[in-house]
Amino acid sequence: MADARHTRARYRRLLRFAMRYMVQAWWFEIFLPRIGLAKPAARGRAARLQRIARNFHTLAVALGGLMIKVGQFMSSRLDVLPPEITKELEGLQDEVPPVEFAQIRTLAEAELGVPLEHAYAFFDPEPLAAASLGQAHRARLTPAEAAETGFADVVVKVQRPGIEAIVDVDLAALRRVAGWLNRVKLVSSHVDLPRLVEEFAQTSLEEIDYLHEALNAERFAEEFADDDRVRVPEIAWERLTRRVLTLQDVTAIKINDLAGLRAAGIDPSAVAADFAPVMFDQLFVDGFFHADPHPGNIFVTPLPAGSRADGRDWALTFVDFGMMGEVPDSLRRGLQRFLIAVAARNGRQLVDSVKDLGVLLPSADTAELERAMTELFARFGGMGFADLRQLDERELRGFAIEFSATMRALPFQLPENFLLIIRAMSLTSGMCSSLDPDFNIWNAVEPYAGRLLRDERGGTVRAFAQEAVSIAGIAARLPRRLDDVVTRIEDGKLAVETPRLDQRIRQLERTGRRVVSAILFAGLLIGGILLRPVDAVFGTVLMAASAAPLLHALFAGMLGRRGPG
Repeated sequence: MADARHTRARYRRLLRFAMRYMVQAWWFEIFLPRIGLAKPAARGRAARLQRIARNFHTLAVALGGLMIKVGQFMSSRLDVLPPEITKELEGLQDEVPPVEFAQIRTLAEAELGVPLEHAYAFFDPEPLAAASLGQAHRARLTPAEAAETGFADVVVKVQRPGIEAIVDVDLAALRRVAGWLNRVKLVSSHVDLPRLVEEFAQTSLEEIDYLHEALNAERFAEEFADDDRVRVPEIAWERLTRRVLTLQDVTAIKINDLAGLRAAGIDPSAVAADFAPVMFDQLFVDGFFHADPHPGNIFVTPLPAGSRADGRDWALTFVDFGMMGEVPDSLRRGLQRFLIAVAARNGRQLVDSVKDLGVLLPSADTAELERAMTELFARFGGMGFADLRQLDERELRGFAIEFSATMRALPFQLPENFLLIIRAMSLTSGMCSSLDPDFNIWNAVEPYAGRLLRDERGGTVRAFAQEAVSIAGIAARLPRRLDDVVTRIEDGKLAVETPRLDQRIRQLERTGRRVVSAILFAGLLIGGILLRPVDAVFGTVLMAASAAPLLHALFAGMLGRRGPG
């Protein structure tokens, strides 16, 4: 009974939080602009968004469960959310206290069917790491099992007790909120929230299924079985359930530990030179990739001399295979075309490849995106991170704001697999740049794109590239006057003035605003009445605020008749 009450309270708290800020967003982003107060509403937008993100951060840490995952997920949704929110959530990690060891012991013994002392020769009660969905402990296999598996030292991941019920409640709340928001045209025209929630649900349910993670690890190991650059921990299958995972302890030098790498005689820039193509192979060739390659999930493992054919005496060891991405053949071919467009610094070709990937809705006007990408390549193409640091900070910030606004204005949503690809690429680029300040992602991409073009199996990609060259040749032969006109249109310098039409439009807008005000008056009044049982203060504020649109609807017509026109 107590658990049921706790579950209902958690569900209501999540919905109350969402409803409060949905109403606030409606007030500032829809209501105030409709009555001519767009500028005052916009002035405080950044501060409001940051406050919402901070409050969500606090809620996520307090509730744990999926809420921290939601924050991490949102922090990477640059295609949907403004930077004020994503930046505030960037640092959101699994900031939850560890579960008491007694509860971990109870769950692990129930899962394994034997006391911990019989399952392991040693089990450290102090957690190695604690997260919102589970925690990890160091342990050692019994001599008999160590002889069978070939390793003794292990890391045991144990699910947090009751996490499955919490995940169910959180997903139910998220689906409810997504349904509310999907009824708002402004939201539904830019993002399919119910589908987004289902994608997140699938990823989350897979992440709490340790059998799924073990199978991912085994498949990943098979993909790199003949590649001496990569190592993968082995699984102790006799000590595996859906809620307990035992795997070989492969702890070594963290990939971002520059001092540790140099102390071991390993050149960090050589690690970067290996890491980038290893990730590219996963993304563009194998189609099965590690979607969370952050420093805690990748080690550099020293090897005996002569272990690698290229003479290097270390390997990249990947761990934690709960979040993996899979790229279907059709999407992988599209990504290869995308990669070639990036290597060619061709804005139009890149936009065409994005269309082919299916991430833009049919209503999307891609002229602005093409112009933004062309400008991006013209201004920053070929630069490494070291070069970018030498640029004027104001120039970078100004372009970033302009580019982000263009991206958010387009009606598109990245499919989940594509989002994971961007996440993996972003982490790869950042990691390589920290290992080697002179690392240039452009230089890493270009030879890879060239290899795709030369690949006999890449006929579709090669045809695409040849077609792009043909189109570029035709465009180059266009008469100069036509080229000038096209350029002026693309730059927004060609305009047609229609003063009488503009006057009529302004009159219609005034009439329309009065109608909208009348509707908003009723909406605010009814919304306040409905909201009062959930949040008395905010509900009362809405009821009082309904006076503003009422006054506008009644008197705006008289004021308009006294004015000119």
